[in-house]
Amino acid sequence: MKHQVINIEGKKINDIEISDKVFSLTPNKYVIQSIVDWQLNHFKPRLAKTKQRSEIKGSTAKIYAQKGTGGARHSSRKAPLFVGGGVAHGPKGAVYREKKINKKIKKIGLLHILSQKNKMKSLVIVEDFKTEIKKTKIFYRFLEKNNLKNSLVVSDKNSKLKIFKSAKNIPNLKIVEESGANVYDLLKYKNVIFTTSSIKSLQEKLSKWKNLII
Repeated sequence: MKHQVINIEGKKINDIEISDKVFSLTPNKYVIQSIVDWQLNHFKPRLAKTKQRSEIKGSTAKIYAQKGTGGARHSSRKAPLFVGGGVAHGPKGAVYREKKINKKIKKIGLLHILSQKNKMKSLVIVEDFKTEIKKTKIFYRFLEKNNLKNSLVVSDKNSKLKIFKSAKNIPNLKIVEESGANVYDLLKYKNVIFTTSSIKSLQEKLSKWKNLII
């Protein structure tokens, strides 16, 4: 499959070959949603932790006789009923991180979201940035001219250094290297912009995955 490449001025300069095995699949919404849920589950740490009854230090001896006192029956002072005892149904720290997902599904999801972006005409390839863009307005003008204001830029390392200063203050724009491309970011932003080097590198890596296409 051919895909056009544009420059910083928005002009078409040539075409690049992209793999049908990576960018022309039928997207599976269930797979994509599963990965997004997994990523959101790991984004924010849950640090709140209360001590359960079994974690309280102290004597386990019965505090008084079972019968004959006229009061309710109790075992030890560790019960949640007493001050200084354990907490019933309190937050348990990072237990929620036990949610897992198969590695194969993670890889398949990346293929499917890339295919979805290509299908929706939201995938743009720009030539590698060879000179540093120092002015924010130059990069913003490029985004505005090509209707790319809400975009994820998946860049090669060298190009990232050339555009980072001019793009870092633009709202609704995020720059990641090819190795950092993930399903959540690709879904969060309306458009995805690849440099020619980054899409070749990513495509080469994804094409090596065998028996993943579903």
